Amino acid sequence: MRIRSLEFIRFIIVGIINTCNYYLIYLIIHAFWEINYMISHVLGFSLSLIISFFLSSYFTFQVKPTIVKFIKFPITQFLNIIISSIVIYIFVEYFVLDSSVAPIVSMLFTVPITFFVTGKILRK
Repeated sequence: MRIRSLEFIRFIIVGIINTCNYYLIYLIIHAFWEINYMISHVLGFSLSLIISFFLSSYFTFQVKPTIVKFIKFPITQFLNIIISSIVIYIFVEYFVLDSSVAPIVSMLFTVPITFFVTGKILRK
């Protein structure tokens, strides 16, 4: 139980770092380059995914990253991007939430799911 708690704390730390990476990339693409919010979201998510894999492997779950895990890791994140994309779309289009804030709100839904799925893949 304690190990799982420590992993979750490390997961949150990596998540904060990854969120900053994602959000910075998202804002650069969306706000500065004026590219559609959904395209910006997908690009930001994809680039930060690579960083997240290595941080999750070495720091969160303390496992050796492998090519097989690297290939499987985006598959686990597929659920994350679908859920976050749907939540962002709903908040922007139906609740008229600013498109610069919607990605942050979507994380309330995706963080617990991502922790569980990522742990399953990286521990194998």
